[in-house]
Amino acid sequence: MAKAKNATRRGEREMAFQVLYGLSFTPARTLEELRRSFRTSPDNLARSEESGVPVDASGFSWELVQGVWSNSAALDDAITRFSHNWRVDRMGRVELTLLRLAVYELLFRNDVPPKVSINEALELSRQFGEGNAKNFINGILDAVAKALEAGELQRLAPSANPSI
Repeated sequence: MAKAKNATRRGEREMAFQVLYGLSFTPARTLEELRRSFRTSPDNLARSEESGVPVDASGFSWELVQGVWSNSAALDDAITRFSHNWRVDRMGRVELTLLRLAVYELLFRNDVPPKVSINEALELSRQFGEGNAKNFINGILDAVAKALEAGELQRLAPSANPSI
């Protein structure tokens, strides 16, 4: 049973990554635009066609997308703090999206162990990133996790969900 849950969460993370990556090209300015981008992502459209039911903005993948989108400034600050000699605006979109997603889990999701967040980001990096990006991503995420463990960085409360 636990294996099925992990497989589901992995798929949800992959979907969240793909939506967030798409937003790096066409950003959402409002929560309604974010919901529309989520619902109309290729994976969600395919899921809707298979089931005959429109995908709603809910579930783990939506929580990740909405959380990263709502807390992007804090995520970028944390990434900048641990990415020595790299500015966020100079990072590749795939790598930055993976970092934001994993750092969101590290800082805002108490239900996800740090090792799981890091491992999942590395798996997604193998699937979507450049060959040498894995070491870059691992280095930053490891530093964030160690700072959390040492109390140098605190878990944060997510931004309030704005309602439309």
